[in-house]
Amino acid sequence: MPPIGLLLGSVDFRSLKLVLVEASGASAEVAIAYGAFLQNVVDFLIIAFAVFSVVKFSNRITAKVGMEKAEKEKEKPAPGAEEKLLVEIRDILKEKP
Repeated sequence: MPPIGLLLGSVDFRSLKLVLVEASGASAEVAIAYGAFLQNVVDFLIIAFAVFSVVKFSNRITAKVGMEKAEKEKEKPAPGAEEKLLVEIRDILKEKP
């Protein structure tokens, strides 16, 4: 995610931690590394927003294409059986003097 890092000014929360017990001699420090969690949450939100935007755009395009297709079908409805029969009757009546 380098482009997003450039936008955010290279913000990295991974090094944030709350030290409970300092390291002494052979024992390691005891700490709560909440920075990694924060970084994962920020990364997730950025990716979720990007996916949301793509899906929303895709749905908009699909709906637009569907509406255009429906409008084309509405313009030329196929005549039903009753309409065909009425047209035939009209033509027969026109032929009579």
